[in-house]
Amino acid sequence: MLLCLLLLAVADPPADDPLVAKSREFLAQIVAGKTEAAIGPFDKTMREKVPAADLAKLWTALTALHGPYREAKQARSEMIGKYRAIYLTCEFERSKLEMKVVWNEAGEIAGLFFVPAGKYESPKYVDLAKFESREVTVGNGLLNLPGTLTVPKGDGPFPAIVLVHGSGPHDRDETIGPAKPFRDLAEGFSSRGIAVLRYEKRTKAHPLDPAFLSGKITVREETIDDAVMAVALLTKRKEIDAKRVFLLGHSLGGMLIPRIAERSPEVKGFISLAGSTRPLEESVLMQVKYLSNLDGKIDDDEAKAIAHIEKHIALVKSKDLTLTTSSADLPLGVPASYWLDLRGYDPAERAKQLPRPMLILQGERDYQVTMDDFAAWKKSLEGRKDVAFKTYPQLNHLFQAGEGKSMPGEYAQPGHVAEEVVRDIADWVGRQK
Repeated sequence: MLLCLLLLAVADPPADDPLVAKSREFLAQIVAGKTEAAIGPFDKTMREKVPAADLAKLWTALTALHGPYREAKQARSEMIGKYRAIYLTCEFERSKLEMKVVWNEAGEIAGLFFVPAGKYESPKYVDLAKFESREVTVGNGLLNLPGTLTVPKGDGPFPAIVLVHGSGPHDRDETIGPAKPFRDLAEGFSSRGIAVLRYEKRTKAHPLDPAFLSGKITVREETIDDAVMAVALLTKRKEIDAKRVFLLGHSLGGMLIPRIAERSPEVKGFISLAGSTRPLEESVLMQVKYLSNLDGKIDDDEAKAIAHIEKHIALVKSKDLTLTTSSADLPLGVPASYWLDLRGYDPAERAKQLPRPMLILQGERDYQVTMDDFAAWKKSLEGRKDVAFKTYPQLNHLFQAGEGKSMPGEYAQPGHVAEEVVRDIADWVGRQK
């Protein structure tokens, strides 16, 4: 499946463009409920990741959120390396979405995304007049990372926060559909007197990094090294109070806080937003089961998919897992080096050895990192006066508000990190002198 490629060109396709026609046909089949026919052009990876039943559930979730589908008139084209993406603007009763269909050179669908049409608008709690945004670079050499430093106006030096991404090839805003949670956080904090550094994740900025292509990637190359360099960058800047630099990790970033802390003694304190505590392979299985059971039943195809994942997870936990084990036999196609690096890692237990302030936050509607993970943090760290905990009943994995059972289609709905979260973190940072 297409995960991250370099944007090269954007253009309006001609009216008789064959890929536009094929994309429209693909959409028509989904709308008609003919998902078995719709997945016909899928490449091998897409067939494994998005079976017909899952495609049908995705469409059901989208129409539940946005209302009945009406039409798709506008189309545009984008070259992404050797791939070509066709965007169709889909009009629903309550909003518009762009369906992005990514075609490979063989004429197969290698990626499918639904994103809202329209531009990002800052949340109401952001005051653009209170801070400045500066372009910075994390690291040195060919593999450095572009980033943005938001700095409050006025006399410094200011306390500062480094934002560390969750899983996936994220940009500096941690963009997911229409949501830009890291931009919300950065501009929200800087409106409250805190500088913030956010940067492109290495898997986004440098997908051809030799460390990734070698098949021996670990969380050190994916996340930890760059977080450490980002902290070092902040401590050297004159507008930053080097004794009050904090690190906020979301999801995977929160899970890795203890490991980042071991290499960043200069960090004053740590904030975990939906940081997982269970083994990563168990989180994968939990999410697959949750999504399969959204309609209250698990059909034969879903049961087979779960059994397939369980087989891969058994190998991750097995003594037979070695660096030479094929990634094709492992969850999500992630190489053995990654799973071996995380083997035995217990974030909550490791955090016991971290003698610095921590703030642990969790959305109660989050199905990706759940209240069980939060309970593990609390069990390990409760009683420490320098650790604070809080949950939010209405918030999901992106710390956006919603109601009822959380669904994947929720991420296609425009929204922002809840103001309460921004306020709670800013107040906590303010108390760390």
